[in-house]
Amino acid sequence: MFAYPLLVADIGGTNARFAVVMEPGGPLRPLAQLHTGSYASLVAAAEAALGRAGDLFPRSAILCAAGPCDGRRIKLTNASWIIDGPEIADALSLDQGLLLNDFEAQALALPALPEHGLRDLTAGLAAHGPTRVVLGPGTGLGVAGLTEAAGRFIPLPSEGGHVDFAPMDAAEAAIWAALERVEGRHTAESILSGPGLVRLHRARLAVAGGEGSTDEAPQIVERALAGQDGECRETVALFLRLVARFAGDMALTFGAAGGVYLAGGILPRLAPLIDAPAFVAAFADKPPVAAFAKAIPVRLVTTPDAVLYGLAAIGRAPERYAMEWERRLWRP
Repeated sequence: MFAYPLLVADIGGTNARFAVVMEPGGPLRPLAQLHTGSYASLVAAAEAALGRAGDLFPRSAILCAAGPCDGRRIKLTNASWIIDGPEIADALSLDQGLLLNDFEAQALALPALPEHGLRDLTAGLAAHGPTRVVLGPGTGLGVAGLTEAAGRFIPLPSEGGHVDFAPMDAAEAAIWAALERVEGRHTAESILSGPGLVRLHRARLAVAGGEGSTDEAPQIVERALAGQDGECRETVALFLRLVARFAGDMALTFGAAGGVYLAGGILPRLAPLIDAPAFVAAFADKPPVAAFAKAIPVRLVTTPDAVLYGLAAIGRAPERYAMEWERRLWRP
C-alpha cells in the first residue's frame, strides 16, 4: 500500500518532526525538527526537511497532525496550517499518503513501543482488556483510544481535551475563579497544556496574594525541576494531580482496561517530579467505580519520537490496522 522511501512526520502547533524509512522494516532515519511557525505550510516545511537529506525523494508519506482529522484534511488547532493530503501528494509527487490526528497516531503507536521506553506507575498491574487510551499535554492536550478485534488494531480518535474541566474542592474552586478562560470556557486543554500550565501558575499566585509571574511554561518547568522556586514546584504538583484526575476520567470514558499511557511534550520532561503513588491515587479516586479504576495500569511513555515509530509500523504492515482506508488514503 505504501511505496518506499516512506516519509513520516509528527506535526504539532510548535514543532514539526520529520523522518524517513528507506525500506520496509528499515530503521527510522531522522531528518529534521522544525519550528511550525517558521514555515508557511507543511509542504514548505517538508521540502526544507527533505532538502537537508540531499537527493531524497519519498514515494509515500504517513503524517499526523495536532487537530481534528476530516478524512484527508486537518486544520491545526494551535497553528495556522491547513494540511490537505491530496495537495501534499501532488506537491511532493507521492504515490500514496495517509493523514492522522496526532493522538490517533499516538494510539496506533502503542503496540510498537518497546518496553524499555515505558515507565510503569502502577507496578504489578497487567492489562486485562483490549482497549487502551493515550493522552498527553503539549501545546494542546491530546486524547485517543486503541482497541483490538480479530487481530487488527482499531484507533478511536477523539477531541477529549476540549471537555469541560471543573474544580473538585474549595481550594481548586478559588483557583478556578482566578483562571483565565479560553473562549469563555475552562476546558481540560486550557489548563492541562503548556499554555494551561502558565494560566494555572498565574491563578495560583493570584489566589495566594503573591507577585504576578511572567514565566512561560519552559521556565516554570525548569524552576520546578531545579527545586529553586517553591511556587513553581507547587504549581507543577497541582498540574500533575489534575493530569492524573483527567487521565482517570478518560480511562472510565474509554473503558481502558488495557491501560492508560501518558505521552505528550510535557510529562516526560516532568518525570522526575511524578510521585507514582500520589499520581495513581488521584487517578483512581473515582467512586463509585474506584475498583475499576484501581485495576487499570498506568504507564509513562519515555521513548523519544514514539509516534514516528508508530507511523513507520503502519507503513510496514497496514493490514494490521482497521481503518477507513478508502476514505482516508490520498490516492484512489
